Amino acid sequence: MTAERLQKILAQAGYGSRRACEEFITAGRVRVNGKVAQLGQKADPAIDSITVDGKPIAAAEALVYIALHKPRNVLSTVDAEPGDGRRTVRDLVDVPEHIHPVGRLDYESEGLVLMTNDGDLTNRLTHPRYGHEKEYRVLLAKRPDQEQIETWARGVVLEDGYKTAPVDVRLETTQGKGAWVRVIMQEGRKRQIRETCKQLGLPVVRIVRTRIGTLRLGNLKPRQWRYLTKAEVDELKAGKSLKKQNRR
Repeated sequence: MTAERLQKILAQAGYGSRRACEEFITAGRVRVNGKVAQLGQKADPAIDSITVDGKPIAAAEALVYIALHKPRNVLSTVDAEPGDGRRTVRDLVDVPEHIHPVGRLDYESEGLVLMTNDGDLTNRLTHPRYGHEKEYRVLLAKRPDQEQIETWARGVVLEDGYKTAPVDVRLETTQGKGAWVRVIMQEGRKRQIRETCKQLGLPVVRIVRTRIGTLRLGNLKPRQWRYLTKAEVDELKAGKSLKKQNRR
């Protein structure tokens, strides 16, 4: 085996995206043959001793790709903070590999979460330059008027002064005094939909993520998970965008 950059080796061993692994290195948590590693350093896991927090890294695992329907009140992390006690998505998927969720889905929201040990795909799906779409169904406590929909679509200035990028938002169905809307977006700031709706005066009841890139939630029920097919993985890696006519 030839020498490769440390962040790539760590990502392949299931420690997260390459960017996350770079942070491990810059924080001094990685050592090669007993010496603190430097960003940009290369190593050969076949002959070099590589540790993270003093523990030897595992051999590169077979890559796995899992679609999970995250229920509400579950953290989209591998481990909760000490003493937190809340369940995480990792608690719901019983596999031996060191998998992690790709991107965020906030605690109160539900729907599709992709879990994998493929650091390269994680980086591709989370880096802003690739512009992968994410689709959500949002239940609002009151029906939005046309002005609110148009403002949401153009972009909204949040409390911290950040202006959201334009999104595709449309009314789907009414439900009592409220309504379901469908939102398709490329950026993913923390709690962006909730903060946007707060600025628009639209109380949120539920948020369900139904798609990440080309991967759909489909018929998965809350807490259920399944392995992706080879075709689904290939489509995600190819970075294909769904055509508007296929968004129905």
